[in-house]
Amino acid sequence: MSSLHEEKVLDVRHWTDRLFSFRTTRDPSFRFRNGEFTMIGIKVNGKPLLRAYSLASANYEEQLEFLSIKVPEGPLTSQLQHLKVGDQVIVSRKATGTLVVDNLHAGRNLYLLSTGTGLAPFLSVIKDPETYDRFEKVVLVHGVRHVSELAFKDSIAEDLPKDELLGELVSEKLIYYPTVTREPFRNNGRITALMESGKLYADLGLAPLEAEHDRVMICGGPHMLADIKQHLLDRNFIEGNHGEPGQFVVEKAFVDK
Repeated sequence: MSSLHEEKVLDVRHWTDRLFSFRTTRDPSFRFRNGEFTMIGIKVNGKPLLRAYSLASANYEEQLEFLSIKVPEGPLTSQLQHLKVGDQVIVSRKATGTLVVDNLHAGRNLYLLSTGTGLAPFLSVIKDPETYDRFEKVVLVHGVRHVSELAFKDSIAEDLPKDELLGELVSEKLIYYPTVTREPFRNNGRITALMESGKLYADLGLAPLEAEHDRVMICGGPHMLADIKQHLLDRNFIEGNHGEPGQFVVEKAFVDK
């Protein structure tokens, strides 16, 4: 069996001139855990050109969804951004990644901290009933520069609470906190600054992060990853991975080309 299969593009949405998402068919044999990523791409000169993309769809959904930036000179995204309905994309049969709840110890509140397209794996995690079974509150924080970059904002805030399967759990346990850095919005500031000042917790009505009680997943740009990881280490959080669960996990594999 080939390690790759082709899927057909079913829908494409351009959020901004730098951000788009798309949905594809899903091979029935493809399995993944919510929060994982896989390799996807297209053929260039007859050879597969692949990059790591988080799965934004839940593992029980019949279609696959991906969120991507557009890089004009990027080997893959410079071409991927021109996808149209009916086009073919290549998807690996293997999925992996650290942003799965099994890599965290049990705790009180789960913080999902993301910037930009780092939101993608958490779109999967917040549609997983197990997430809500394991935590009292699930806090999704998404930091962007401009309001227009708050992809999936309406589906998170308005559609998911009405979901037939998850609606009640989402309404009771999910807190969505979008924040913007370069224009006025109801929440303003970088995630790290909001954490350090305590404003994030004041706005949420929750106690500041404690290693004993809280768990954290992080996905975003390299500077954001480094800053928040250090913020947690300074507060005695222990990083988890596939071999040993911890109090926070970081995903370093994300598309930027």
